[in-house]
Amino acid sequence: MPEHTFVLNGKRVTVDIEDDVRLLWVLRDVLGVTGPKYGCGLGVCKACTSHINGRAFNPCSVPVGAVGPDDEVTTIEGLPATVGKDLHPMQEAWLEHDVAQCGYCQPGQIMTAVAKVRQAREEGREITEADLDEIRNVCRCGTYHRIREAIVAGSKKY
Repeated sequence: MPEHTFVLNGKRVTVDIEDDVRLLWVLRDVLGVTGPKYGCGLGVCKACTSHINGRAFNPCSVPVGAVGPDDEVTTIEGLPATVGKDLHPMQEAWLEHDVAQCGYCQPGQIMTAVAKVRQAREEGREITEADLDEIRNVCRCGTYHRIREAIVAGSKKY
């Protein structure tokens, strides 16, 4: 089987697995990183949202063969290390706003929020209502109002 090497949450990892295996299964089943959740397998629900090279992506729809040795994959488990704290400011805002109900989608929600705030900052602006409207992560519990409040609050913390 082919070997695939990439950086996961700041550490270089190598897996021996077929090229067409979706990265979500490599993360969860091979590497034991269970923060990204399986929802749809099509990149629609976004429960698995993680970051690759600082941008949000859905590992359920990316084969491991598409990930290169210099690619940096960050999951919810590695997010706090990106700011050198026990919790990322967005995670703190999630707790302060009591966002989670069942919690299943929350890792993906947080990873999407961080990427959206990062994008706004790169464009030299704060996050807007239009940005929040673009976030399409599915929450079956319907905590969208609290999610939006937490994203705005979290964006002000870093």
